[in-house]
Amino acid sequence: MERAAGAVVGSAVGDALGAPFEFGPAGAFSARFPTPGAGGEMCGGGGWDAGEATDDTQMAVHVAESLLECGGLDLPDVFTRFQRWAADDPKDIGLQTEDVLTRGLPWDQAATAHYRSSHRAAGNGSLMRATPSAVYFAADGRQATMDAARRIAALTHGDPAAWEGTAIFHDLVRLALSGTDPLEKLPHTLAAVHPGHRERYAVILAPGWHPGQATEFNGAVWPCLGSAVWALRTTRSYEDAIRAAIDLGGDTDTVAAVTGGLAGAVHGMTTIPARWTEPLHVPLPGSDGRTLRLPHLLDLAHALTERH
Repeated sequence: MERAAGAVVGSAVGDALGAPFEFGPAGAFSARFPTPGAGGEMCGGGGWDAGEATDDTQMAVHVAESLLECGGLDLPDVFTRFQRWAADDPKDIGLQTEDVLTRGLPWDQAATAHYRSSHRAAGNGSLMRATPSAVYFAADGRQATMDAARRIAALTHGDPAAWEGTAIFHDLVRLALSGTDPLEKLPHTLAAVHPGHRERYAVILAPGWHPGQATEFNGAVWPCLGSAVWALRTTRSYEDAIRAAIDLGGDTDTVAAVTGGLAGAVHGMTTIPARWTEPLHVPLPGSDGRTLRLPHLLDLAHALTERH
């Protein structure tokens, strides 16, 4: 439970911390907050209030509530929640996700149609929302959690590369929740990746890889996941991992959300600073004006863990 709460809350905290620095230069976070632990980092900016989570966490909560209310994975229900959210004027929504959700096509056709027309659907939008489902399916083992990840990812992302990246993240969280070092078990996780995508993920998850070697912007699924794993590997605390992730620049809210989910699962809820969790809030378009705060997220984490 400590690790599950760390994952769910850790992802939301990373999202809210990273949002004001999105599309900014590398090093901007440390330039503004040079002394770790000094406070003030939940600063807001870029259209976001201090402590406000973005679409990353909003979509993650909709996945979590669908899983809990439906008693399992109901893909049409998740898609309907996503559509309702997209129609309720969220502050931010990915271009690809918006196109898929507003096409007026059924849940099992919209993402495929987008991929056929654009040939570009390997964004990190399915990865950013994956922490609650990773927690929910963790107890079912590697194959089940990775398959669930692929199916949820495919609702909005037609490129199988996005499915596999989300599946890898699911398995890393599963390992961390059990107290295992997910980085030590990466070869086992990679062995379960589709052979057509395994080599590319093996490169960005290798111990010697650095985000500076990425061949795409970190809004793509490969460097986003690779950056999160790099941030976890090269630091020793939740706080340092988040700082490293945001300092990469670019798609800072999502890279920090993915990093936060992993680092929170590894280091646990008690390592997330209270100065970051107290102002945290998640406005939830598509949900009758609700805003979730720390107690709600802790309840979600508990319910996702206890469903067995």
